[in-house]
Amino acid sequence: MSATEWFQARLRSGEKSKVPVAPESTAKSAPKSATKSTLKPSERTTAERLQVTLRKADEALSPRALRRVLADLQAVIDPRVSEVEGGRRAHAIAEAYADATPEERRDYWALMSEHFAADAQKLKTARDQHQAAVGTPDEGQAELRLRRALVSPRMRLLQRFAVEPAGMRFLVDLRADLLPCLKADKRLLALDAELEHLFSTWFDVAFLELRRIDWDSPASLIEKLIRYEAVHDIKSWSDVKNRLDDSDRRCYGFFHPRLPNEPLIFVEVALVDRISDGITPLLDEAAVPVLPAKATTAIFYSISNTQTGLRGVSFGDSLIKRVVETLQDELPRLKTFATLSPIPGFRTWLAKNAGDLLPRLDEKREAELGRLVGSMPPTAERLLAAVDAAATFDAKSPLRQWLLQAAAEYLGHALVDGTPADPVARFHLGNGARVERLNWAGDPSPKGLKQSYGLMVNYLYDLKRLDKHRAWLGDGKVAVSGDIESLFFKKG
Repeated sequence: MSATEWFQARLRSGEKSKVPVAPESTAKSAPKSATKSTLKPSERTTAERLQVTLRKADEALSPRALRRVLADLQAVIDPRVSEVEGGRRAHAIAEAYADATPEERRDYWALMSEHFAADAQKLKTARDQHQAAVGTPDEGQAELRLRRALVSPRMRLLQRFAVEPAGMRFLVDLRADLLPCLKADKRLLALDAELEHLFSTWFDVAFLELRRIDWDSPASLIEKLIRYEAVHDIKSWSDVKNRLDDSDRRCYGFFHPRLPNEPLIFVEVALVDRISDGITPLLDEAAVPVLPAKATTAIFYSISNTQTGLRGVSFGDSLIKRVVETLQDELPRLKTFATLSPIPGFRTWLAKNAGDLLPRLDEKREAELGRLVGSMPPTAERLLAAVDAAATFDAKSPLRQWLLQAAAEYLGHALVDGTPADPVARFHLGNGARVERLNWAGDPSPKGLKQSYGLMVNYLYDLKRLDKHRAWLGDGKVAVSGDIESLFFKKG
């Protein structure tokens, strides 16, 4: 059962707990969750639809309603009205959007995309003038004119939505609605790009507040942790209490002033005396806690982004740095900062690449594996079938060793466009961490077995080498420990 399913079941059952359940928000301006649209994008542009009187079957809003919405959107950025009045008009549109169907919302996006672009002729003129002015005393002025020409009416429209207190919530939710539709309708890409650009500015870490979340935090905030936990589902109130325990646990989140009670990203930390090799002991509610004064190691075992609409806006690296600084101030004995992380893309990658790894086996290992899988030489298909039973392998199993070697290759060498293929590795290695250690049966849960045969990995944050490791990654080299390097297959 997922965290959301558990929480919904708890609400239905009316189970008693020490933490009250926060009521659902009733704010009318908050957009309702969009369901999957049953209509494909309209083949006609909104410009074509505005000129006719009848709508086609693949269109949601009638031409008359479309004209009304366009007029309302244009009124938001009317140069004759103040920013405050523009914000009030935008708020009225947000309320109408909240009541719209998913298909009607698509028409709102289409209007924003197609009718609020930068003036193409002005942009061309400004670009030509800037190109001609490069290297002359007029270059600075030409650049200024080009920058102004690049600011589209769409950008001003989106900024007006943010004037009202609920506007930021509206825009984040609007983008969450929009993202699944981009692949099917490329006309929406410009709107998405400008939303992402604005969010990267509005949600810069300079404007975010780091707050600790503990058992005394508001019930509504703890409820959000349960709902948003993306790595290891929270199964009960005692589970969440264990993760927020004051003795050996910490939880921190980034918050934005316009979304004051909504963590944008949060990290769960265990204070221990060594680098952890499995998630089960960390989640064990009966485990004896390590006294904070004696802890030497901080393990980041779960990091969850909470806002789909902020995809592409990166603040995870800053979160870890700020948490490290906070922990060092509180607990000077902490010297080691590492993660216990899943390897979500490993099984899928191995299914595609197992055959490429076989020629790199030495003769002895090839013979051992061949005898085990009943094929000489061993085939990728038989090896993949055999390692499905990874949970039963003992420490000396050649299949276990092969799987560890394959995982080391995946984390240390598998790159896509110069970045790590695994999404979690991409995050931590991009922050300057190094691949420190693989942990057999680190996550024996069904999810862990499905993703990575139960393997987990430690990424070490060596604070003195973060910049060096980032530079290596920029050159296509992944920072790994000696233990990981020793697992690599010989080069073919």
